[in-house]
Amino acid sequence: MKADRAPGADRDSRTGDSRTGDPGAGDSRPGAPRPGGPPAEESCRREPAPARPGSAPGARPAPEAGEPAPLSAIRGPGDLRRLGPAELRTLAGQIRDFLVAKVARTGGHIGPNLGVVELTLALHRVFDSPHDRLLFDTGHQAYVHKIVTGRQAGFDQLRQRDGLSGYPNRAESEHDIIENSHASTALSYADGLAKAYALRGENRHVVAVVGDGALTGGMCWEALNNIAGAGNPVVVVVNDNGRSYAPTIGGLADRLATLRLTPGYEHTLDKVRDALDRTPLVGRATYEVLHAVKKGVKDVLAPQGMFEDLGLKYVGPVDGHDVEAVESALRRAKAFGGPVIVHAVTRKGYGYRPAEEDDADCFHGPGAFDAATGVALAKPAVKWTNVFADELVALADERPDIVGITAAMAGPTGIAPLMRKYPQRAYDVGIAEQHAVTSAAGLALGGLRPVVAVYATFLNRAFDQVLLDVAMHKLPVTFVLDRAGITGPDGPSHYGMWDMSIFGVVPGLAIAAPRDAATLREELREAVAADGPTIVRYPTGSVGPDLPALRRVGGVDVLAEGAAPDVLLVAVGAFAHLAVAAAARIAEHGYGVTVVDPRWVRPVPDALVGMAAGHRLVVSVEDGVREGGVGTAIGQKLRDAAVATPLRDLGVPAAWHPHGSRGEILAALGLTAQDVARDVTGWLSTLDDADDPLALRVDRR
Repeated sequence: MKADRAPGADRDSRTGDSRTGDPGAGDSRPGAPRPGGPPAEESCRREPAPARPGSAPGARPAPEAGEPAPLSAIRGPGDLRRLGPAELRTLAGQIRDFLVAKVARTGGHIGPNLGVVELTLALHRVFDSPHDRLLFDTGHQAYVHKIVTGRQAGFDQLRQRDGLSGYPNRAESEHDIIENSHASTALSYADGLAKAYALRGENRHVVAVVGDGALTGGMCWEALNNIAGAGNPVVVVVNDNGRSYAPTIGGLADRLATLRLTPGYEHTLDKVRDALDRTPLVGRATYEVLHAVKKGVKDVLAPQGMFEDLGLKYVGPVDGHDVEAVESALRRAKAFGGPVIVHAVTRKGYGYRPAEEDDADCFHGPGAFDAATGVALAKPAVKWTNVFADELVALADERPDIVGITAAMAGPTGIAPLMRKYPQRAYDVGIAEQHAVTSAAGLALGGLRPVVAVYATFLNRAFDQVLLDVAMHKLPVTFVLDRAGITGPDGPSHYGMWDMSIFGVVPGLAIAAPRDAATLREELREAVAADGPTIVRYPTGSVGPDLPALRRVGGVDVLAEGAAPDVLLVAVGAFAHLAVAAAARIAEHGYGVTVVDPRWVRPVPDALVGMAAGHRLVVSVEDGVREGGVGTAIGQKLRDAAVATPLRDLGVPAAWHPHGSRGEILAALGLTAQDVARDVTGWLSTLDDADDPLALRVDRR
């Protein structure tokens, strides 16, 4: 099988942890565990591929006089098929300029999309979308797909409320098939789609684009096993940029890195076979012997064997920034008629210097930035993640049994500082949340205190492991959930609003929701000192000023207290600031408000029962799903204690809420200080007029 050239074959020889900047961190042997980080070669600054004669992939030649600008002429995928090689190169440059200009204003996943421009153009030239199905795993890299399917005009409102989604969205276009932005799922979708088309007798190709980072997720390998067994025409394009959010880690990364450095192996074997075939009698027999030798050593010389051993044909590695080379590989894969892997090597952030020089994450998903310099426009602020990261390092300084785990997101979750200081005590397991949880259980069984830091939405993927592998064994594992609640621009699949409902049913699991930096530090320390499993959850963005308590009663912080015990306002986590502001508005109507922060919201503190019994009304407000949330648990606790005080619970309805800013979404849901004050005042007024107590629950929306 002929192999195409791979970009980055002559990489720099830096050693150490390119993610953390810690030289020599971890074990550099191929396949060895890398607690300190990934292979050093997986940097954004890969050396470019050697150019084909007469071409310069990613360059921006100016159109000839009178030649129409390609980008302005693109209204759909069919327009791409009329372009020649020079026009395609011009178009690739224009798309990169367009992306930088638009995303600089809105923020978004600029790095992943700069790396797949030529790849996406080739996909739409070879396959007939939407008849042929193009699936983008995770969806970070779908902006170019949106541009060439007629959605250029929407980029002025990218990730804005009522604007273009940052991920594939079926409501936007018939070209978008799936919109779940959790990684490692596209291959399973592809397997099912291909089987459905085969049963229905439809002649359609299914193409799944998956990153090398997503291939660290177990679902991908489960799907590949089934795709190979079914034999349907599924093309799996591995977009190998050596990174997911940060550099890809683990044995798979080592194998792909080796493969990128041996692109000529199959080509050499083909030449040997051709020469021997021309030698009578002896030649073919000699080739068969050599082929048998190949079968024994291919894991060293041709790591593509890991795909071929599954029964998948393999094409590559191919230069992912050469449209003609990618197109040729895709046409060969399409013609085969069965499952094929196309291995495209790309550079995340390609063509935009600030992204190429960003060793942290190649501009994976920045906020608004200056397009000329790449400098962020937002003023630096202390974020919840920063507070956690600093406190975790402080705990590790004090306690040698503290270890950290993350799932391919060391920087975004705050594990990176621990990796830099204690590389042997921090583990990036790749996009493998289920493994992360059970590995943490093993660490706890071994006498350590693991802290697993993930986004709140991603821990949902490992519920069974939390329930049975950790909680049933009563193991002291702490889960730190970043981006809890409504997160904003990334939309419904990234909203971390389900955790308190989902994990609230786990026996023996305690959940803390800090309201500010001080309580985050305090509750994290309480969590790692606990004898059983714990969760500490907090929202995205900047942390507000500390909100000191008037006093603490049975573990519950009293934040404000009125003259009369009219309403007990139970504030969950960062909503404490909202509750205190609402209390001031309610007091203007002559009502007394007690605002409390339970701190540990599950199980519900016993002290809340006595407090509720002493008030006329209890209102809970939480940045999580109402159904099965903290309010529900408080209501059950009060009923079990025969406390008749009526309860109203405010929170996020269980629905698929659109993308937008966190403030916009919360305002639309009536979760602002003004809205809460209005609702509580109305309920108290009703109590004044009624002889009978209110029903325990009223769904306002």
